[in-house]
Amino acid sequence: MNRFTLPRDLYFGKGSMEQLKNLKGKKAVIVVGGGSMKKFGFLDKAIGYLQEAGIETRLIEGVEPDPSVETVFKGAEAMREFEPDWIISIGGGSPIDAAKAMWVFYEHPELTFDDIKDPFTIPELRNKAKFVAIPSTSGTATEVTAFSVITDYKTEIKYPLADFNITPDIAIVDSELAETMPKTLTAHTGMDALTHAIEAYVAGLHSDFSDPLAIKAIEMIYDELLKSYNEDKDAREKMHYAQCLAGMAFSNALLGITHSMAHKTGAVFHIPHGCANAIYLPYVIEFNKKVAAERYADIAKRIGLKGETTDELVDALVKSIRDLNVKMDIPLTLKDYGIDEALFKEKVALISERAIGDACTGSNPRTITVTEMEKLFNCTYYGIKVDF
Repeated sequence: MNRFTLPRDLYFGKGSMEQLKNLKGKKAVIVVGGGSMKKFGFLDKAIGYLQEAGIETRLIEGVEPDPSVETVFKGAEAMREFEPDWIISIGGGSPIDAAKAMWVFYEHPELTFDDIKDPFTIPELRNKAKFVAIPSTSGTATEVTAFSVITDYKTEIKYPLADFNITPDIAIVDSELAETMPKTLTAHTGMDALTHAIEAYVAGLHSDFSDPLAIKAIEMIYDELLKSYNEDKDAREKMHYAQCLAGMAFSNALLGITHSMAHKTGAVFHIPHGCANAIYLPYVIEFNKKVAAERYADIAKRIGLKGETTDELVDALVKSIRDLNVKMDIPLTLKDYGIDEALFKEKVALISERAIGDACTGSNPRTITVTEMEKLFNCTYYGIKVDF
């Protein structure tokens, strides 16, 4: 038996954040990141809607990119003091991911981080609060997923928490928030969304329910990403929906080693997550094609790429991804990104071992050993075609 889980309600369209004024409750905590939501007036708008609903609010501000374990516990303590019945997070993937983890420790203060870092170990929630996620970037789709990525900076490990209990109750996908993204962020989050959709389409748990969402997301991203990158507002709206569809797909089908690699190098080399995914994805497709070539070829055909054989179609897909990277000024290798070669050589065995243990590795369509992972990382550093 398989499972397919989404938020209870999803509101979308420009201005859909107004739905906040229809919430029923007494207190809400709003979790935000570095200040862009305040700068562009969205935070004040959210507070105003909650005031209309008669809900008292308190802010948890300053969640950093790649939120830390310490930030999570600090936020959970603030929640226990305030006792909200709604947790609302507005912003990119970082504040929403952090708020999900805060929610766990708000409701279960007896737990440690070690208790929940393995997949599907989070106990029942919604005993104290429900969760609303309002994304401002078009990539992570954490507003509809069962995932939260938290970083332990002491060990330099990113942990992808995974449990259907942290799937938000309400997702508000208001594209007005995404119109404020700078071009680099648009590129990185867009490639993150593409990686989500492609990995979901070939992942071990893909199904007749996830496949249509993944394919539609891929088609929309190929149609809209470059226009969105060039600040077309209509394309920004379409990309905001496409990344959400990709999130619905991967939250249920799961992901693969592109994400395992990005998680473990993000913490060590501090590469933005979407940028890392964009670099790794072509190499991972080359690695996975021994077992998933037909599905990659199907993707290629659906987006209009040409090829007489399955191999030619897969190669065309790989080339199309690299072409997108070039057009959006994303490096094609870790070396081009600027990772020092000596540092890479020092860390590659460690990150390879950690990537094998990442929660996303188990759903990759092709099994991989530590030795193969290290070879794959070397290919991504030097730009070597994967032929093993």
